[in-house]
Amino acid sequence: MSTTMTRPVPPVQEVSPGARLRAGLTRNPLLVLLVVMVAALQVSTGTALDWGNLRGVLLDAAVIAVVAVPGAVLVICGYIDLSVGSTLALGGVVAGKVMAGGQGNPVLAVVLAVAVGAFVGLVNGVLSTFFGLSSFIVTLGSLTAVRGAAQLVSPLPVNTFGDTFGFLGVGTVAGVPLAVWLALAALVVAGLVLTTTPVGRHVYAIGVNREAAFLSGVRVRQVPLVVFVLSGAAAAFAGVVTVARLNSAPAGQLGLGFELQVLTAVLLGGVALTGGEGGMFGVALGVLFLGMLRNGLTLLGVTTFWQSVASGVALVAAIAIAKGTHVVRQRLEARAARTSSGGSA
Repeated sequence: MSTTMTRPVPPVQEVSPGARLRAGLTRNPLLVLLVVMVAALQVSTGTALDWGNLRGVLLDAAVIAVVAVPGAVLVICGYIDLSVGSTLALGGVVAGKVMAGGQGNPVLAVVLAVAVGAFVGLVNGVLSTFFGLSSFIVTLGSLTAVRGAAQLVSPLPVNTFGDTFGFLGVGTVAGVPLAVWLALAALVVAGLVLTTTPVGRHVYAIGVNREAAFLSGVRVRQVPLVVFVLSGAAAAFAGVVTVARLNSAPAGQLGLGFELQVLTAVLLGGVALTGGEGGMFGVALGVLFLGMLRNGLTLLGVTTFWQSVASGVALVAAIAIAKGTHVVRQRLEARAARTSSGGSA
């Protein structure tokens, strides 16, 4: 008669509410800062939470979010796209030229603009992935080249696009701007892809260790190439929304500094510049934080010069927060591992 020896299972340690709160704040410190900032602005101005003001904040944030979604995925992959501001301008003027005078086809305007943006992303992606050039250098060059192309397409501003096209910029669905719904859909879809699909796991694997991912059978060139194309297409679409909202398409002014806004929102959201870390919830927080910061400074009467200073400080703070959060998370994980090994000994 044989007996089976079973190893006793260590009791499961209950996690206290305080520990859960600390873990949540460690993962999303920006959420606390956002709540504190909004509360302070509401107390200071009395209008920060008015729907009219929030609608404007959400509309501005939505344009950034549409581009920040593929931008964040690129950074997670270990790449970067600095050409999105110029691509926004190119997409906007292409759509504007089609719709000038309000006589064009809105569908054709959007399709052409997005196609042009996707082509810019394709060029950036091929040079960065298949030719192995630094994406920083490639897209920095594209930033200048694509801006010049936008000014060649439309040396003078075009305007008057018609109400149908204008709906993309100022139209609402259930009282919420259409652009906000589109940005929310992009965030949700990207979040699901990153967390529930093999493609999402491949994105993180490429960012963590490209060589190891390649040896595991991951398509380390094709995956980021597709994301580059999506980044260009998203930037061009953001340009369409912007010119539809402004009812004008000044090639020299559209999207100036937009790439830094996107990068700041992505880094504020906890996406590591070194790759392999981050998520869409954090990106959404980063976009909202940046939008509320700029809006709050405007409500407080701060000049645009100081707003630029604040945006630069936010970018540096974003990197510092990301670094600090990463260090704290590592320590907490190490402590949990020691506790677990001690309990199972």
